[in-house]
Amino acid sequence: MIDLHWEWLGTLSYDTALDLQRKRREAVISAKAPEVLWLLEHEPVITTGRRKVDNLPSEESLRKSGVSLHQTERGGLATFHGPGQLVAYPIIDCWSRRLGAKGTVHALEQGVIRWLERHSIPAERRSGYPGVWIGKSKICAVGMHFRRGVSMHGVALNLNMDLDQFSMFTPCGITDGNVTHLANFTDSPPTPEQAAPSLAADLIYSLAHPECTI
Repeated sequence: MIDLHWEWLGTLSYDTALDLQRKRREAVISAKAPEVLWLLEHEPVITTGRRKVDNLPSEESLRKSGVSLHQTERGGLATFHGPGQLVAYPIIDCWSRRLGAKGTVHALEQGVIRWLERHSIPAERRSGYPGVWIGKSKICAVGMHFRRGVSMHGVALNLNMDLDQFSMFTPCGITDGNVTHLANFTDSPPTPEQAAPSLAADLIYSLAHPECTI
């Protein structure tokens, strides 16, 4: 079993969480702190990755809606984080664990798939599109960044969100599908805090068993 501790951080602004991730990753790289899996919920924010994204709302219009905008170093295009979404950030040495970039992404996807199966939701990967899908509806986004083999950023699982927030832009560049959440499939979706312990367990299991992720 992978020796990985997880923590629930509560609801954080994206700025705060990003600063925590960067500092912890540097500490892991320099062997000054152990690896960790952080689970949390974000205040409303649209984030983008390294690739250029067109047709985003202006920062002024977003501010009026109470939504911030951040460009990051992760892979992927634009996505939304906010209340009712459970975010998991693994700060782990993926190279030492012989996961690699692709293996880490697959392990995280598989952990989410395992968790959804426990809720009787038949989720899967979709060829050519990172994340976890129910048909052509995306329920979980994945975006990672690695420095000296240590990961940051991670997965965002939609539990019970205001999906209208995704209509402000083209989420993850999806043009032949949509975004969904667990609330569309169950009458009593858990809150992010309620779901955190079981999702953490499934993510840690999948990271420990990469042979089961492909």
